[in-house]
Amino acid sequence: MQPTNRSDRVRVRRHTCECKPTIYELCAAGGLLFIRRTTRGKNPEVRETERLVAARMEELWVRLLAGEVH
Repeated sequence: MQPTNRSDRVRVRRHTCECKPTIYELCAAGGLLFIRRTTRGKNPEVRETERLVAARMEELWVRLLAGEVH
């Protein structure tokens, strides 16, 4: 999804390596978690998942790092 400005403060809890062209961040805001994907390059793009409770989003984060989802 397109990023939303639903929260005035977002905390990045975990992130993937900054050396790659695509960076993933596990973010927390308003008691919920979401994943932000930033693709760098000529046409940079930022996308975010829906916001979910921690248990569900942390499972998705682990699956993302394992290469099971993208």
